[in-house]
Amino acid sequence: MSGSATTPRTRHPVQLAATVISVVFLLVGVLGFIPGVTTNYDQLAFAGHQSTALLLGLFMVSVLHNLVHLAFGVVGLGMARTAAGARNYLVGGGIVYAVLWLYGLLIDHGSSANFVPVNNADNWLHLVLAVAMIGLGVLLGRDLRATARR
Repeated sequence: MSGSATTPRTRHPVQLAATVISVVFLLVGVLGFIPGVTTNYDQLAFAGHQSTALLLGLFMVSVLHNLVHLAFGVVGLGMARTAAGARNYLVGGGIVYAVLWLYGLLIDHGSSANFVPVNNADNWLHLVLAVAMIGLGVLLGRDLRATARR
């Protein structure tokens, strides 16, 4: 045996956080297509407020909404390959969810402007996601700039 042992590649905590969040988005995207987990499944529309399907009986979903969750998960897994990418995914994704939270507050949920669709439960979840993702990205990614300057 030679003296050169291989060490496993260590992942930065921000990468782990981005990976976990990405997997959750993938799981949520898949669960949105499963009858029983999604109530009123027969009312699942492609998009719009006419979709009265509810993930876990609480969160409004549509085919488009589920596909966005899946895409968000795939993008996150790709960006989590590097620490800087993971930080950018978390902060950028958090900003997207902050905008989506504001959108959900400002639109009439019964109008055609609610194309995602969202309800009050979605709005609260989007706010929590925005705060959590931005917080994780900033807190866990704060040492990346200092490390890059060394």
